[in-house]
Amino acid sequence: MRRIRWAMAPAVLALGLAAAARPAPAQTSAPQHVVLIVTDGFRWQELFGGADSALINEEYGQVEDTAAVRRAYLVGDAAANRRALMPFMWSVVARDGQIYGNRNLGSTAVVTNGLKFSYPGYNEMLTGKPDPRIDKNDYGPNPNVTVFEWLAGQPGFQGLVAAFGTWDAFAPIFNRDRAPMLVEAGWDQPFPGSTVPARVLLDTLYATTTRVWQEMPYDAFMQAVVREYLTTDYPRALYLGYGETDEWAHEGRYDQYLDAAHHVDGFIRDLWQAMQAMPDYAGTTTFIITTDHGRGSGLKEWRNHGAKVEGAEYIWVAAMGPGTPALGERRDVPTVTQSQIAATVARALGFDWTAASGAAQPLPVFSGKN
Repeated sequence: MRRIRWAMAPAVLALGLAAAARPAPAQTSAPQHVVLIVTDGFRWQELFGGADSALINEEYGQVEDTAAVRRAYLVGDAAANRRALMPFMWSVVARDGQIYGNRNLGSTAVVTNGLKFSYPGYNEMLTGKPDPRIDKNDYGPNPNVTVFEWLAGQPGFQGLVAAFGTWDAFAPIFNRDRAPMLVEAGWDQPFPGSTVPARVLLDTLYATTTRVWQEMPYDAFMQAVVREYLTTDYPRALYLGYGETDEWAHEGRYDQYLDAAHHVDGFIRDLWQAMQAMPDYAGTTTFIITTDHGRGSGLKEWRNHGAKVEGAEYIWVAAMGPGTPALGERRDVPTVTQSQIAATVARALGFDWTAASGAAQPLPVFSGKN
C-alpha cells in the first residue's frame, strides 16, 4: 500500500458527515466510480473543428515543420480533421457518450466566474459555484470545499479519493493541507521512499529532468504516475489535470498545442481501456472530460484568455459511462455551465452535491433530457 499524503482532519470529517445528502438511486448494484479529466485551456474550436489551417505557419503558430503538421492534422473536412486530432473522443466518446459545447450546432458550454483563467475556473468546476474572492492564480489555499474533498469524508470513501495534476497550483486548489485525500501536484516526487523499480524510476525522472516550466512537469510523466498508482490503489473518485495544452498555447506554439491535445486524447484512451479491463472498474466507471477555460479566436488571440478576452468563456464538456445515454455530439440544447460539473461528479456516484452545498444542478447527461 503506497503512502497517503494527507491527515484526516476531524473538523473536515465532521463537515463531510454533516453535509451528507441522501444518495440518488443507484444506477447498478455495483459500486460506482468517476474520473474527472481536464486538459487546461484547450479550445472548443479545435475539439469540434480540428486544427486551424490559418495557424499552421511560422508567423502565427511558430510551427517548425508545417508540412508534417498538415499531414498529421489536416486530412480532410472538419469531421476528419477533428478525428485525426482527437481520435478517441470522436470514435468512442462521441459514439458511447455525450459532448457539449459545439456552438455551431446550437450547443454552448460556458464558465460563469467572469475571469476566464485557471484558478477561478477550477474552483467553479470543483465546487459548483464561482467565488469572486478567487481572482488570481496564486490565491493560495482554497477556502471552499471541493466535491472531491466532500466525497473523501463520506462513509466508504476514506482513502478512495485522489487528485493528480501537473500544475503545482492544484495543491492549494484542492487545499491539500486540509482535504482528507491524496493530492499529487507539480514536480513533487510521487513515490518517495519506494523501492519498487518503476516507482524509483519515476521519482528519478521527476528529480532530474530539466524543467521547461518550473511549476509543471510534462503530461506524460503524470500519466505514467497515474498508471503506476492504479496498480495498487483503486480510487472511487479520481481527478486528473493535464496542463501542456495551455502552456504551449501561451508560448504561441500551435504545433505543440496540437500535439499536446492529441497526446491527452491518447492518455484518456489508455486510461479508459486499462480501467475497463480491471474488475473493480469495468462497467461502473464514468469519465467526465472538460477544460477550465477557453481562449480567444483569430490569428493572435488564440494564445490568450482572461476577463478581457472575448470568447474565452466558451468551453466544452464530454461524459461517458453507465447511465449516460449515447446521444453523441449535442445540438440545439440549453446552455450548460462549468458550475454544473461538480454535481455531475457526485451524481455519477449516487450523491446529491446540489442539496449538500447549494451548487448548480448536474449536467443533464444521466437522463439524456434537454
